[in-house]
Amino acid sequence: MFGYYFRLGVRSLRRNPALTALMIVTLAVGVAASVSTLTILHMMSSDPIPAKSDRLFVPLIDPGPVKGYTPGERPDDIQITYQDALNMLKSGQGVRRTAMYGVEASVEPPRREIAPFNMGGLAPTRDFFAMFDVPFDYGQPWTEADEARGADVVVLSRAMADKLFGDVNPVGQRLNLMGFPFTVVGVAAKWKMLPRVYQLQGGSPYATGEEFFMPLATAVRHETQHRGGMTCSANIGPGFAARLASDCTWITAWFETASAGDRADLQSWLDNYAAEQRKLGRLTRNAPNQLFDVQGWMEYTHVVGKDSKLQTWLAFGFLALCLVNTIGLLLAKFSVRAAEIGVRRALGASRAEIFRQFLIETAVVGLVGGVLGLVLAFGALALIRMSSDSMATVAHMDWEMLGLTFVISVGAAILAGLLPTWRACQVTPAIQLKSQ
Repeated sequence: MFGYYFRLGVRSLRRNPALTALMIVTLAVGVAASVSTLTILHMMSSDPIPAKSDRLFVPLIDPGPVKGYTPGERPDDIQITYQDALNMLKSGQGVRRTAMYGVEASVEPPRREIAPFNMGGLAPTRDFFAMFDVPFDYGQPWTEADEARGADVVVLSRAMADKLFGDVNPVGQRLNLMGFPFTVVGVAAKWKMLPRVYQLQGGSPYATGEEFFMPLATAVRHETQHRGGMTCSANIGPGFAARLASDCTWITAWFETASAGDRADLQSWLDNYAAEQRKLGRLTRNAPNQLFDVQGWMEYTHVVGKDSKLQTWLAFGFLALCLVNTIGLLLAKFSVRAAEIGVRRALGASRAEIFRQFLIETAVVGLVGGVLGLVLAFGALALIRMSSDSMATVAHMDWEMLGLTFVISVGAAILAGLLPTWRACQVTPAIQLKSQ
């Protein structure tokens, strides 16, 4: 019976083509607006490293002063001190460890037609690339020897390598950064997860990702300033060395464990480490020591802001408005079929059968509206990608969102069709037969 009613629904699309077209377009526009917005929110909040996100952890201890502190409040900064980061690198905890901070450097392009400019980068330790599964088109990360001596070496993103050197292998080439000659040792491949990893370091969710990577020790040796400035927990003297020696919170540390079950052991180590630092007088707030996995860290640092969630609710509000219009159009479409319904009822069709028939017809309209809505959503996401490079990694649809598009469209159509279908079931056969 479902198949029969479905075929009737397909045939009914040709009835009142103007009304049918208006319903389909109304549903399609509402679905496209809600789905494209929901897709961006979904991609921004999705797990950037699903293969190992439950084995990557960020430690957070609070080195801030006691003055003005209320027990239980959120730390002033979501990063740790440089000294704590070095201690964690030397701790031997987990299978890999890294520490990093965002930097910005002036660059003198080797191609004379390009004027000097500033680019944003990251200063991590070597384990970063293995921990976050960064792929390479050319070369490789710097060596342990390079890291130990703070060598002037750099890994470029593929986009930056193409901009500076063209479509060639630049490994071994020299590049002037901050007035110093750096050697290119690798080119990170175009990797859609790289901007998402950048979010985890406190970067904007709309950022395109890092453009270069230099060793942490190199950035410190050249006194490379933190991108966006530093925040300090105490008044200190001028100079980069003074800031390093103080409790300036400007480093993010990460641990990778062999399994997710090692989290408890890592938390125990972190608690013991914090207790030792309190005895030394470095940690005075006695705040709880926190350990976040990837998803927890994204939630804690508000990678998906309230404005993005508000936009999603506004898009669903627009969809609701489209549903109200669709209800009116369905009422008009079904009202002209009162005679048909009266004849069917007189021939023995029950109200339940009439209800099923018209609700399935409504679902067919929703299905067609979903197809058109999907086309419009793809077009909207493509325009967003073209207009903003920073949205390229989040303005694309995966299979999960593809299926959700049809669920939303058919569900919305059925919801809009409940009242018109119920009204159609109330047709009195005798009155219709008499009037005909």
